[in-house]
Amino acid sequence: MTHPRLAVLSYLAGTKHHPTAEEIGDAVNKDVPTAARASIYNVLHSLRDVGLVGELVFKDAVVRYDANVDRHHHFVCTACGGLEDIPWEAVPPFPKRRLAGGHTVESVSVTLRGHCPNCR
Repeated sequence: MTHPRLAVLSYLAGTKHHPTAEEIGDAVNKDVPTAARASIYNVLHSLRDVGLVGELVFKDAVVRYDANVDRHHHFVCTACGGLEDIPWEAVPPFPKRRLAGGHTVESVSVTLRGHCPNCR
């Protein structure tokens, strides 16, 4: 475990915010000023590949990272742009494992959109 890798993972584990690579790099560089942007991206990709962080891409096409790897959904506020985790149990289950046409469902990812309590 390299110092930049530990710094990135520690930062992600300590935030409920879903930061971009640039935000992560800025935060990590406060503690590890030698961590180059390419190193941050390499660390994020390796953590994603081993399942320690999730990678989220929404309509703005900006990649955001999530250290919460428990099963959960996401809520995006269409007014303020906030992004938050929603417990898996809060969304009714999807009963079908096989769809018409022969598609087999292996996983489901739901992004809910609307107004957060602050924007209602």
